[in-house]
Amino acid sequence: RQADGRKVLRSSIREFLCSEAMFHLGIPTTRAGTCVTSDSKVVRDIFYDGNPKNERCTVVLRIASTFLRFGSFEIFKPTDAYTGRKGPSVDRNDIRIQMLDYVIGTFYPEIQEAYSDNSIQRNAAFFKEITKRTARLVAEWQCVGFCHGVLNTDNMSIVGLTIDYGPFGFMDRYDPDHICNGSDNTGRYAYNKQPEICKWNLGKLAEALVPELPLEISELILEEEYDAEFEKHYLQKMRKKLGLIQLQLEDDKKLVSELLETMHLTGGDFTNIFFLLSSFSVDSDPSRLEDFLEKLVGQCASLEELKVAFKPQMDPRQLSMMLMLAQSNPQLFALIGTKANINKELERIEQFSKLQQLTAADIVSRNQRHWKEWLEKYRVRLQKEVENVGSADVWNTDRVKVMNSNNPKYILRNYIAQNAIEAAENGDFSEVRNVLKLLENPFQGIESAREAEEEAEEEGTTAGACAQEATSRASYCSKPPLWAAELCVT
Repeated sequence: RQADGRKVLRSSIREFLCSEAMFHLGIPTTRAGTCVTSDSKVVRDIFYDGNPKNERCTVVLRIASTFLRFGSFEIFKPTDAYTGRKGPSVDRNDIRIQMLDYVIGTFYPEIQEAYSDNSIQRNAAFFKEITKRTARLVAEWQCVGFCHGVLNTDNMSIVGLTIDYGPFGFMDRYDPDHICNGSDNTGRYAYNKQPEICKWNLGKLAEALVPELPLEISELILEEEYDAEFEKHYLQKMRKKLGLIQLQLEDDKKLVSELLETMHLTGGDFTNIFFLLSSFSVDSDPSRLEDFLEKLVGQCASLEELKVAFKPQMDPRQLSMMLMLAQSNPQLFALIGTKANINKELERIEQFSKLQQLTAADIVSRNQRHWKEWLEKYRVRLQKEVENVGSADVWNTDRVKVMNSNNPKYILRNYIAQNAIEAAENGDFSEVRNVLKLLENPFQGIESAREAEEEAEEEGTTAGACAQEATSRASYCSKPPLWAAELCVT
């Protein structure tokens, strides 16, 4: 693409912080060793809007057992019937065999040992394992609200790691259709599409492994293993996030989906709602419930936030023209490929129109009603847990412990990264260090911020003052400020 191949400070800090954040969340990932920046400048048009600017060149040292990807095996692809494109090593089965031998022998030695005398069985066992690893990986992403942003085959690790942190983002307000990549116009890589697109990528890997692994074998593995492994791992993780530690009931899946629907209806903050649930009391004391409801509703979107979120984005004249085209020439309209965008815009307009009729008190009342309904179902489910234990107090202690080790208090929100980037671009890396320290203890609560401050003070550096200033500002775990809604990552 005639690019210069150089990375810049902005994207380097984001990658450095997020790969470390993911590691400390317990999610398989590459690591960041160091970040080095220079005075060399390159021109970048960040938002592809014709407003380029000079940015400092930077290098991130990334660490992983391997950086081979699904796409590494696509160099052997034959000529595509539609595009005419082909891989640079087409018909070189000898290289494909070498690569497969290397990958399985080095990173899956137990499979190599178990099937050393049968290459087809060995390759099938390898494909089954990478299918399961990928399903578990994306389940982990979904459970912390992480969106990768560009899940093509070249961004999928052959050993099941999170790789290539580009236009990623952690969800703030829960929205299943959330798109973190500002240049993903069709929502191909939206939050709720991630499991599906990862499965699609595994299908492309299966095609790239032919003839070393016949397609009928790999496709059967994919259909039998992927969805089942994803559902199993996702539900296991969600049970821990909800403190369901005694029983595994059929209705748990429904309870989770109803929680997410309630979050969606109320604009709940994904991370903070889960974190709060550990303090929910099973007893039915009305005053305690009201206090808890107040905290929950405080993590839901305000009227002002919802108006920003649902503000129409298309020029009314452009929308009118597109709707006229849809009626007069549906074939041409279908070719343009904007039907999904138009439908989304119409939904946005409808929501925005409804919001104009509501007051802030209406929103609070509506949110309280939704949460009361779900909390009653949650209480009934928790009471079933209590019936199966000897001591309710011991159970509750264990429940809170499990929840607090599976629901992070701190994630790398876009606005937190942006504050660190802006300081670094002005030569001050102390905020990057503060954020990194925080992300190394995502489940520890406010203690980690205090530790960072104390450690910096002990070192006698200016970072002590910065840490103090940071903790006196809005907490790193609070809902994002309104200006954060304007942030765009491409």
